[in-house]
Amino acid sequence: MKDLNLALIGYGYVGRVFHAPLIDATEGLRLHSIVSRHQDAAAAYPGTRVDADRARVLADPDIDAVVIATPNDTHAPIALEALAAGKHVLVDKPFTVDLAQAREVMSAAVDAGRVCSVFQNRRWDADFLTVQQLLQAGVLGPIAEFHSHFDRHRPHVRDRWRESDAPGAGLWFDLGPHLLDQALQLFGRPQAIGADLLRQREGARSDDYFHVVLHYPRLRAHLHAGSLVADARRRFAVHGLEGSYTKDGLDTQEAMLRDGLRPGVAGWGEDPVDGWLTRAGEDGTLRRERVTTVPGDYRRCYAAFRDAVAGTGAPPATTAQALELMALLELAVDAAARGQVLPLD
Repeated sequence: MKDLNLALIGYGYVGRVFHAPLIDATEGLRLHSIVSRHQDAAAAYPGTRVDADRARVLADPDIDAVVIATPNDTHAPIALEALAAGKHVLVDKPFTVDLAQAREVMSAAVDAGRVCSVFQNRRWDADFLTVQQLLQAGVLGPIAEFHSHFDRHRPHVRDRWRESDAPGAGLWFDLGPHLLDQALQLFGRPQAIGADLLRQREGARSDDYFHVVLHYPRLRAHLHAGSLVADARRRFAVHGLEGSYTKDGLDTQEAMLRDGLRPGVAGWGEDPVDGWLTRAGEDGTLRRERVTTVPGDYRRCYAAFRDAVAGTGAPPATTAQALELMALLELAVDAAARGQVLPLD
């Protein structure tokens, strides 16, 4: 089978740091075109066409699929344009800015007979894969508490769309899709959701803090991110009947990509920071042991998209998963505004 020709729309931070190098490094994919006004993309990818005219790129019959890495409020209209042009589509998270848009895009994908999915790359974080492996093996027993943190120390508001008051801006729509998707992968659909979304920094125009709790019958999943956390080491804490697992530090892949390292180099996706498992021995004494972190690889997200287009596998996020995630993102905003825990419909 020939390589799939992909067009990347958007060459800002996400397009430049994540998508372009991952496409270029995934077997069976070719970065055919980049839609951007930034001509520096041509220097980084000399075999790739750089064109500022999106309509011209979408009209190119050689392009099989489109990757959308533009501001969140443009995801839905660009996806609809791409599907109307007969292209398969992969959209950076969040899929859209509300559930109504998500349904419209997925309906258009069905009508066009094209694959449409979401770039949920953090399903392939090393630390998350390790948690997933431990839970699947039942090492911790039935889970009572799940804590997922993605904290940062960014005390000053920056002049960028992610921190504006535009639809889809704010920390919940930036990091929430990652933490929420991971929790859904581990525990499935919750019964209810409670949320606290705040603007903590001086001059903040959108939420820069969130604490969201997913309610299950005997489990609470806490999803948290703050912008004023200088000691941001803790990533996961999972507590079950048989023990606890804790992990500090973020997955290394974003930092490696940001430093210009290409996927596949020595040490790619490896996390040098071990996690810790605490369990009671036969005498009841608690013992701690190191847990080596499973390697991660964001290329697996693109490989899944490639296989879905070829008809040989499931997309990285199914239609049902994409819509459920958007429904929960939206419901959390409503729960925060009301100050209530809201059941899922």
